[in-house]
Amino acid sequence: MSEPFNWRFAAIADEIDPDLAPALDVMREVGILALELRSAWGKGVLDLDEDELHAVQRETSRRGMIVPVIASPIGKSLITEPIEFELRRLDRALAIAQRLDSWGIRLFSFYLPSGCPPDQYREAILERFQRFVTLAAAAGIVLLHENEKDIYGDIPERCHDLLKTIDSPWLRAVWDPANFVQCGVHPYQRGFPLLAPYIAHVHIKDARLATGEVTPAGEGDGEVAETLAALAAARYEGYLSLEPHLLSAGRQGGFSGRAAFLRAHAALQRLLEQL
Repeated sequence: MSEPFNWRFAAIADEIDPDLAPALDVMREVGILALELRSAWGKGVLDLDEDELHAVQRETSRRGMIVPVIASPIGKSLITEPIEFELRRLDRALAIAQRLDSWGIRLFSFYLPSGCPPDQYREAILERFQRFVTLAAAAGIVLLHENEKDIYGDIPERCHDLLKTIDSPWLRAVWDPANFVQCGVHPYQRGFPLLAPYIAHVHIKDARLATGEVTPAGEGDGEVAETLAALAAARYEGYLSLEPHLLSAGRQGGFSGRAAFLRAHAALQRLLEQL
């Protein structure tokens, strides 16, 4: 018999409550001890000052928690904007990751001008990502590219192009099934064979192809059950990070609240039990 597979769980706390302490309490109630830090007290992670970062350390430490991933907004800007803006944000993100002993920073591959074919900006995006990866490698931090609607890497083929072309262990993939669904993609069928070797972090949320509506895992068309089975078979070592987006969802993030977050957590647990 093979050894039992143990999943690792994380969550984006501001999905539960903008105030960090009560959000962490809810996470701890359900046994989630890893925080993916996107914002706290209504401020984005890159805008937190030194006192606030100290408070993050204090609140997580006293609950026996860690902060493995910084969920930055880097790359959620137009590719036509000067690179210096994102280089400043990356510098701040790397400093925060080192301060919090995080191993990874989430980022995106840029919005494109309306009506422009993605291939028109491929070389510019690759050039920027190579600079980002060089800086991250020097700092010892992995960059985690998240597929997101309307950016260059919104569909599996372009995510794969980015990851394969850069070809660095310091650039890996965030797998977000709901975001793929909202691009009209069946994630597991079309994306998993391409991206499986690169997946280092997984966001747990689902969505319906017909409407784009976000749902708990297993209630949409994100093929979450199939993906979880394949990850378990491959002895996946990363986190399953709850980002439910059940009450609101937009370009800058989403929100669920305590009740909907717990519903999303229960849905994930049901899927894992079925495995």
